Amino acid sequence: MAHAKIQHTKDNGIWFLDSGCSNHMTENKSWFIELDEDFRHTVRLGNNTALPVLGKGHVKFEVEGLTQIVSEVYYVPDLTNNLLSIGQLQEKNLVITFKAGICRIYHPQKGKIIETKMTTN
Repeated sequence: MAHAKIQHTKDNGIWFLDSGCSNHMTENKSWFIELDEDFRHTVRLGNNTALPVLGKGHVKFEVEGLTQIVSEVYYVPDLTNNLLSIGQLQEKNLVITFKAGICRIYHPQKGKIIETKMTTN
């Protein structure tokens, strides 16, 4: 597990880069620049807890001075941690590397977009 401190327009947030989650998720509705609140789903966490998803959309934030837009983010009001799905990032043709305790994410055209230290779960 790795985490990145993200600067939003109004407040900071920590997002965990998680290889075990199937979707990007956040509980902070104000971070969405676009949100389809008609979308409904349920997610099951690692501790077997099921939480309702009350929307899906796009979140915009800044990482290391670069503005990023992450699509297909679930709005999960009862979630306690913001999660970026490694699998979803790879589906967008991003390259994720883990080496010497550092996680790096590369965009095909922009190059490195995130670099963060690994943490314990």
